[in-house]
Amino acid sequence: MLESDRPAIKLALVVEYDGTNYKGFQYQSKLPTIQGELERAIGKVTGEEVRVRAASRTDTGVHAMGQVVDFLTQSHFPEETWTKALNFHLPWDIKVRGTYRTSPDFHSRRDALARTYSYTILNRDTPSPLLHNRCAWIKVPLDTEAMSHSAQALVGTHDFSAFTVSLPADKSGVRHVKRWEVWRDGDLVLIEAEANAFMMHQILRTNGMLVEIGRGKAPRTTIQDMMNDCIIQCRSVMGLPSKGLCLIKVDYSNFPPKRES
Repeated sequence: MLESDRPAIKLALVVEYDGTNYKGFQYQSKLPTIQGELERAIGKVTGEEVRVRAASRTDTGVHAMGQVVDFLTQSHFPEETWTKALNFHLPWDIKVRGTYRTSPDFHSRRDALARTYSYTILNRDTPSPLLHNRCAWIKVPLDTEAMSHSAQALVGTHDFSAFTVSLPADKSGVRHVKRWEVWRDGDLVLIEAEANAFMMHQILRTNGMLVEIGRGKAPRTTIQDMMNDCIIQCRSVMGLPSKGLCLIKVDYSNFPPKRES
């Protein structure tokens, strides 16, 4: 049977990348993107023009440890062969951690139950050349206990419109946050958020407000007050730089599929 006569199959990739050199995940003509590099590599391996779909369209400079993408292909290589071949053609800062054959109706974005992001802040007097592309640097000591206390108001189902850019009239700002945790590990302040989905710049703006609380520039009740529309929305609060943000994992009920023994 010719390759072109074979039925298409659905594959999913778990992808890790350093987003420093890319204008986000989503394809843009004449600009470097994660999607563009993945599609280029798939084309090199298969000769096919393939469009991949991601669980989360990460922004410029955002990193990932567990991004999930899916696509259709008529090339029936073993999963291990896919991983090795794609990594051969991908640049050093984008790599496939695993390839899986999935059911034809698998949808990396719509099937996702939760997404977990982490944000890293270097909180000391001097910046770090080694961590420059992976974290924000904040010199002023942060009160992580105050930040953690305030972040608990984010947990649950709420309208988070105050923490994002303007939403279209037909879009809801309601999301379900499972956890929003803040802790210190030496000179690093780590913020980890898990929710069913996040809106554009929601994490960067929310964490920016938590930093204001940690610096003592805003009261601990600010987060709760914003969700209650008691104070002006945080569009005047600058979001943190995207380079500190990393997509850790995406959770599904039907992925990854169980390997046959």
